[in-house]
Amino acid sequence: MTNATNEQFMLRAIEVTRTGIADGQTPFGAVIVKNERIIAEAHNNVWNQTDPTAHAEVCAIRQACRKLDTIDLGDCVIYSTTEPCPMCFAAIHWAKISRIVFGATIVDAHAAGFNELHISNEQMKSIGRSKVDVVGNFMRQPCVELFTEWLDSGKSKVY
Repeated sequence: MTNATNEQFMLRAIEVTRTGIADGQTPFGAVIVKNERIIAEAHNNVWNQTDPTAHAEVCAIRQACRKLDTIDLGDCVIYSTTEPCPMCFAAIHWAKISRIVFGATIVDAHAAGFNELHISNEQMKSIGRSKVDVVGNFMRQPCVELFTEWLDSGKSKVY
């Protein structure tokens, strides 16, 4: 995919994140793309679902699997506003998503107050011998700014 195409999908993930922030959720969003078309999008839903596993990436994977009626998302790319946590990376790996494109890093999320495990996607890929292609720091600055928007929203609470 071209950089312009990647930018289009990351911008959509940012919009989805802003919807979540407005709903009182945390500042994370994800979009799953197949054949250059969005097939699933989600923001973090931990608080409104009272479910610590309802991260944006997991919610988007669930949507994509239902839509495509398969658990194999091998022809898909996931765009995430923040580097997927280890749980989300594992779900991406198990769904066989071919590429992760993320903006902000796990370190950025930790700096905003989240209880992140300091294990990068590159480390997870290496340790687990995953085939997923990892593209990090893509449009990082606008993704990092989502943390400030969330903190300024008056609805911010971490987990």
